[in-house]
Amino acid sequence: MSACAVKSPDAFSGRKEISVNGTVLPHDLIAAEAQNHAASSPAEAFAAAARALAIRELLLQEARRLGLSPAPETDANGRRETDEDALIRAVVAQAIPQDAPDEENCRRYYDNNRGRFRSADLYEAAHILIAATPENEAEALEAARALIAALKRDPSGFADAARALSACPSREAGGNLGQIARGQMVPEFEQALFAMASGAVSDEPVRTRYGFHILRLDRKIEGRDLPFELARERIAGYLSESRERQAIAGYIAHLAGLADLRGVALAGARARA
Repeated sequence: MSACAVKSPDAFSGRKEISVNGTVLPHDLIAAEAQNHAASSPAEAFAAAARALAIRELLLQEARRLGLSPAPETDANGRRETDEDALIRAVVAQAIPQDAPDEENCRRYYDNNRGRFRSADLYEAAHILIAATPENEAEALEAARALIAALKRDPSGFADAARALSACPSREAGGNLGQIARGQMVPEFEQALFAMASGAVSDEPVRTRYGFHILRLDRKIEGRDLPFELARERIAGYLSESRERQAIAGYIAHLAGLADLRGVALAGARARA
């Protein structure tokens, strides 16, 4: 959301005061933070910013209660953490265990999600595009069907027909599209192509917004499973991040349940009049 899309603090003057255990979050600070939250309206961005800053204040207050001292780190680009960011990192590290997923859990995730660790099926294909407009659609369909009939009789003429008749730049390569993976072509095209047998020319033209396509599937290359040994590190990282996100959410909900929050709603917070 751009800065011009966020109302000024004065526009929110009618809102209730927002505070965390008595510490007031200034409206101008929330309005500035709202620029970092994509939302369908300025009010939603403001509410999201208020929640984010309330969570930040909760964590900072807990870090100070525990007597933690900031130890800012510097990243590979030489950027140094702020003291507040260092405190938040420290309180989260103290509260959330950093146990790595064991072999059994990684193996179970791999077995239950094999599709995520498989290379995509590839389809080597060619096509001829007969351009169509609302004015010439009937004629284009008739021409496409006549061309299919001719190619069924003599499939060897596909490349020459593509060079002569196709409205797609692939005509320069005889209609050859190379290797296609799912998601690269429009849905109607893929649905027809993926149902074809290798070596076949489509029985009917395939209508898309571009016109009528005559398809040829040359070869299907089946995807392969990635061995567990190669996937384990990625799985362990994903499971660690997922556990950490859940644990942090639970920790924040715990802090919210103990806090006196005014003007902002957080998961776990006690209902207040």
